[in-house]
Amino acid sequence: MDVVRTPEHRFKGLLDYPFSPHYAEVDGMRMHYVDEGARGAAPILMLHGEPSWSYLYRHMIPICAAAGNRVIAPDLIGFGKSDKPTGIEDYSYQSHMDWLQALLDQLELTDITLVCQDWGSLLGLRLAAENEDRFRAIVVGNGMLPTGDQKVPAAFQLWKNFALYSPWFPIGRIINTGTFRKLGPDELRAYDAPFPGKRYKAGARAFPRLVPVTPDDPGRDANLKAWQVLENWQKPFLTTFSNGDPITRGGDRYMQDRVPGAQGQPHQTLTGGHFLQEDSPVQFARAVNDLVARMDRKKTPSQASELASG
Repeated sequence: MDVVRTPEHRFKGLLDYPFSPHYAEVDGMRMHYVDEGARGAAPILMLHGEPSWSYLYRHMIPICAAAGNRVIAPDLIGFGKSDKPTGIEDYSYQSHMDWLQALLDQLELTDITLVCQDWGSLLGLRLAAENEDRFRAIVVGNGMLPTGDQKVPAAFQLWKNFALYSPWFPIGRIINTGTFRKLGPDELRAYDAPFPGKRYKAGARAFPRLVPVTPDDPGRDANLKAWQVLENWQKPFLTTFSNGDPITRGGDRYMQDRVPGAQGQPHQTLTGGHFLQEDSPVQFARAVNDLVARMDRKKTPSQASELASG
């Protein structure tokens, strides 16, 4: 497998991205992650999707860290500062799961609050279901865990064909089409930074074809097993979808009906397009902080003491 690494100079001076880099080795590759805030606090794991990277969470990370949380935001393999296999066939749903599981194990993360969007949800919801004892809560914004049984929006089919066959694949502009606000030139440069050439974009092009859209998809069985866990999930499950995403619209109500832990939660509809982290980052971060604060208040004194001493 041929693997490339984006030159470090591409990431110098990025707007609103002052975070120190951290790296883990997964499957012989370097995986980057942001790690901010109190190391002894229960972690918030922020998972990005397609075709973004941890830069997407740059406005949310400081808000959540300032509230006393530890925030971890990895770059998926093929994205951001992480290494990038150059062949589309090098990527599979399961390989991404294995790479994230390796990161989870190396960092020995427990008591996790998951924050996920887009492919971060396809990966994160399965990760939580397959490691149920290590997650305390889930927050989903514009995401889903498909099994091939749901109707696929026409917008997704168009996106899939574009990702696979278009000779032109401008990452920054693609993200800008999924936001209400217009991204500035420095922000566009930051989204383009990990991808200096075609060989670096295989991971971004691969993702749409890996979404389970038919009952015979190879990812279907694992996702069905994950849903069996989620349909019995009693821990907090919060949805924070936006009001302007044509791809995931209605997914929040679908999950609210199926996941027991969603009952009684203060679900929100935020203003924004598909990338709501760009349009409503403060509101999104506050929803996460409020959920964590509510959970912390419910802890017994002995539990709070154990967390502080740990």
